[in-house]
Amino acid sequence: MILAFGTTGQVATELALATGSHPLTQLSRAEADLSDPDACADAIRAHRPRAVINTAAYTAVDRAEEEEALAHTINAEAPGAMAQVCAAEELPFVHISTDYVFDGQGTAPRAPTDPTAPQNAYGRTKFAGEEAVRAAGGAHTILRTSWVFSAHGANFVKTMLRLSETHDALSVVEDQIGGPTPAAAIAAAILRITEAMLDGHPGGTYHYAGAPATSWAGFARETFAQAGRDVTVTGIPTAEYPTPATRPLNSQLDCTSLEHAFGIPQPSWRDALTPIVKALT
Repeated sequence: MILAFGTTGQVATELALATGSHPLTQLSRAEADLSDPDACADAIRAHRPRAVINTAAYTAVDRAEEEEALAHTINAEAPGAMAQVCAAEELPFVHISTDYVFDGQGTAPRAPTDPTAPQNAYGRTKFAGEEAVRAAGGAHTILRTSWVFSAHGANFVKTMLRLSETHDALSVVEDQIGGPTPAAAIAAAILRITEAMLDGHPGGTYHYAGAPATSWAGFARETFAQAGRDVTVTGIPTAEYPTPATRPLNSQLDCTSLEHAFGIPQPSWRDALTPIVKALT
């Protein structure tokens, strides 16, 4: 049995729908609250799984600027506690991280080995989580991803479709560039990585994001085109859409090493968007 933390997030929801080679048990917040790292460690010991996946996180990027201590507990201390138990029990551990661990500068996709420099509280807590997982010393994979979307939960696609019901024109940021990533593809990748680690793969730090790179404005235009909605999108700079947390201008991730290690290619976000738009409209 594979034990996974998280049941309500986009990736967790898709993980429940995915098909793997091993039975999957997912723990809700009521069963293992990441604000209590010891409870997470105890849950692993109680369930005695063959591998552990963590899809749960504090993801309220702007609110984290005011709640960094809580975000640190959930995003850093809890994964660290999980990883310590997994190391002691010799269990593979797969943990989801983010492009926000980088400074968001430049124009080239970031490789897993590139220097990190998070620019906001969320990014700092996620990077601290990566460091805690590595420090535990067990077999682990850290999978950084970006711009997650699906038919579930709160995400950019759902927001755009909702706004299009009452607006025929929208201003959307165009100088932030990244790879929209379907949650279903992330879930499938997680299972493939976990199964490879159960077969002896040592793991490591990898990137996984959709292709090709686009802007939020480009993502919005494609969403409206697929939904058949006549909405004019005007691209604006980040400076015209201020937020409490600094957003990276460059969220592109180099996913080459993941494909070499696990045979997992980058997903086409446009292809993945089609059934999601159909389900939501």
